[in-house]
Amino acid sequence: MLIKIKWILFVTVFFMMGISEQADPLPSWNNTNTKRNIINYVENAVNEKSPYYIPEEDRIATFDNDGTLVPEKPLIQILFSIEKVKEMAESDKSLLEKQPFKAIVTGDNEYLKTANEDEVISLTLKTLTNISERQLREEVKDFVFKTTYPHLNKTIDKIVYKPQIELIKYLQKNKFKVYICSGGTVDFMRGMSKELYGIDSENVIGSSNKYSYNEATGEMILEPELNSYNDGREKAANIALIIGKAPVISVGNVGAGGDIYMLRYSQNGNKNYKTLQVLINHDDDKREFKYGEKNNISLNWADKYKWNVVSMKNDWKEIF
Repeated sequence: MLIKIKWILFVTVFFMMGISEQADPLPSWNNTNTKRNIINYVENAVNEKSPYYIPEEDRIATFDNDGTLVPEKPLIQILFSIEKVKEMAESDKSLLEKQPFKAIVTGDNEYLKTANEDEVISLTLKTLTNISERQLREEVKDFVFKTTYPHLNKTIDKIVYKPQIELIKYLQKNKFKVYICSGGTVDFMRGMSKELYGIDSENVIGSSNKYSYNEATGEMILEPELNSYNDGREKAANIALIIGKAPVISVGNVGAGGDIYMLRYSQNGNKNYKTLQVLINHDDDKREFKYGEKNNISLNWADKYKWNVVSMKNDWKEIF
């Protein structure tokens, strides 16, 4: 009888340990206040008896991409554009006369490090000229699985932040509609959103080129003209335009201050619900990169508005 009781106790403990492990929706996160705040928020949002309950139709979350879901030193789309410019230069030698194209083809990395925003936009638009959205998305899918990311020596599909994928899946499981809101172009992002993040292409907001419709082929062609640059205040504006309501959860990163308006819109645009803002701080130079902002605006706003700041060094057990 005693042996039977011991056996039942052992099985019960073992079973409960298994349940406990399965119950942790964010296993790659350390058990810090940030993780507890996120889980507590979601549990309340889906609990109909909670004063912080949020109906499914209003459970909206937005994530930045570069620096929030993947590294941004350098930007993935810039790597893609560099490869495209090299291909284009083989048939169009005039590219060698213009910057930043000349620097790319000649390998002038010092110039590329100091290229300003207008030059980066020019580069992006040039490499997206006269290509269909379908063709671009196919090229991007091929690119992310075959291209090695500098410094980390892994293909791009292997440098997605594991804790963030867990968070996205956790939110989706709890009936949150998750969007990417990126400074990268929307068609570039749609080429990898499903494969890398499990986010459908129609849930992508990004910078956009103007389209022209090719009646003969039935395809949309990307024109070399910027329709919207999805950064800073424009992120908040495009969320309002495309989704039609402010997200209750918004996740961005410390980098160039480009996400703070999206997070602030989430916080200030919801009068009926408690909201959650999360800011990723790149402070782990051993496993990823360490950098901040000269004016420290993102962390200053996080302190002022009581956002959750994720220390990659302290909050994440694993990064990739």
